[in-house]
Amino acid sequence: MYHKYDVVVVGGGGAGLMAALQLARVPGIRTAVVSKLYPSRSHTGAAQGGIGAALGNHEEDHWEWHMFDTVKGGDYLTDQDAAEIMCHNAVETVYELEHLGLPFSRTPQGKIDQRRFGGHTRNFGEGPVRRSCFAADRTGHMILQTLYQQCIKHEVEFFSEFQVLDLILNDGVCCGVVALNVRDGELHTFHAKAVMLATGGYGRAWKITSNALASTGDGVAIAYRQGIPLEDMEMYQFHPTGEYKLGILISEACRGEGGMLLNDKGKRFMERYAPTLLDLAPRDMISRCIYQEIKEGRGINGQDYVHLDLRHLGREVIESKLPDQADFIRVYLGIDPVTELVPTQPTAHYAMGGIPTDLDGRVTVDERNTPLPGLYAAGECACVSVHGANRLGTNSLVDIVVFGRRAGKDMAEFVAHNELVPLPPKPDAYASAQVKELLGRTEGESVADIRTELQAEMMDKVSVIRSEETLCHAQAKVQELKERYSRAAIQDRQSWFNTELTEALELGYLLDISETVIAGALARKESRGGHYREDYPDRDDKRFLRHTLIYNRGEGIQVAYKPVKITRFEPMERKY
Repeated sequence: MYHKYDVVVVGGGGAGLMAALQLARVPGIRTAVVSKLYPSRSHTGAAQGGIGAALGNHEEDHWEWHMFDTVKGGDYLTDQDAAEIMCHNAVETVYELEHLGLPFSRTPQGKIDQRRFGGHTRNFGEGPVRRSCFAADRTGHMILQTLYQQCIKHEVEFFSEFQVLDLILNDGVCCGVVALNVRDGELHTFHAKAVMLATGGYGRAWKITSNALASTGDGVAIAYRQGIPLEDMEMYQFHPTGEYKLGILISEACRGEGGMLLNDKGKRFMERYAPTLLDLAPRDMISRCIYQEIKEGRGINGQDYVHLDLRHLGREVIESKLPDQADFIRVYLGIDPVTELVPTQPTAHYAMGGIPTDLDGRVTVDERNTPLPGLYAAGECACVSVHGANRLGTNSLVDIVVFGRRAGKDMAEFVAHNELVPLPPKPDAYASAQVKELLGRTEGESVADIRTELQAEMMDKVSVIRSEETLCHAQAKVQELKERYSRAAIQDRQSWFNTELTEALELGYLLDISETVIAGALARKESRGGHYREDYPDRDDKRFLRHTLIYNRGEGIQVAYKPVKITRFEPMERKY
């Protein structure tokens, strides 16, 4: 089936909806949002703790301080021109969300309430500051609902439960996508002047993850298969507090309200590692500190987890400011955080790397940042790079609304000044071949078994702590799994709601992405932010203060580099 629009946005999360809303406000632009989920189920809804903006509603704060924290938190791999735009625009964007109807929590004076969050400081590192604007512990959920309602109001057209399988390029210009309608198995071609990828992250490559089942990196892998390089893929964040064995996120808001991490001795161990920010140090540091405590025998009962203590906060604070967290802990762990300690461990959480873009969301295809006309990306699937080697809490929501908005505005300009590029012959040929091959194979290994092995290998070998040995082992394993995947079979032959087929397609994306994460980690022989090498424990600015680019070439993977943009803050040792 054929559809024609001015713009197609792939993904119905915060970045995609923010972009679609900008486009919908421009008369004459027809916009479609194509999402493999109903939009309000997008993973933006799982962001809990808040959105960072230097409003100063409790104490003095400035966007320059926010920018410094973002750059330092990213271990100086952050592009500082992008960080400046994000932090400067965060304030007006939060107020725009408020005016769109987002129900923020309030101070007694009626202002937007703010709480402390990891890595956010006053006066360039002197101590913690209240910068996270929140709606209880449902901030992402409220952003998603608000933007979706506004898109409905402005008559954005939605194609929900459509899984995008391929980008359509013609003569170096992006002119559409091919998607599978999950409801009936039919392929649809979407023809457009501009396409935006806002497909989220890929945490499902790991066994223990806070990510939803849908976070399989579809857009990132599809771009990679089209020869677009991927940037800083080795930089993956493990959030320090996931529910033990489950990975379900225990929001940083818990520590922002005063929660403490304790070891087997009942000691608050972050006092030794980060004496200024304590339990609100950046996430990569706390995750490594937890691993260090466990390695030295101070995990709870000698096991691989520590405790989060919320008991001293009291029932009123927990029930009013952390209601969802309390419910999740009670339901999934069978523990009441008002009276009991909560077992926690690091969980695969967020991709700092992804599809490279410029400051307006245009996808770039080489070390010179040359844009690919008609193709945009924003949100977790993109790398602008505002997060560098480690994202600060609250900056994910800032990223999606600031750069989703910028991309939307730039796409509006692009479609106003460009004609619709014709489709190439048989634009759905690649996608059709993929589906037919999977449905046509009657005998072969289970896709689920391959996925389970991949997730276990990534969790064991490409996690918080890495080395040449573990990475080489994982690289060989992923190649083996890719070969086995090429012969895997599915049992479901029906065309409607064939979730076994969609999961098989997603596994292909996860294998490609895992390959790039490992390649980047092997090439980066240093430790920086979320990438920690036991065999290269120090940061090496002389050799590796640069972005990694991973290309999918016909002869195999190729690694290249491009410089980090430094404007205001020279790299220094990262202490908290």
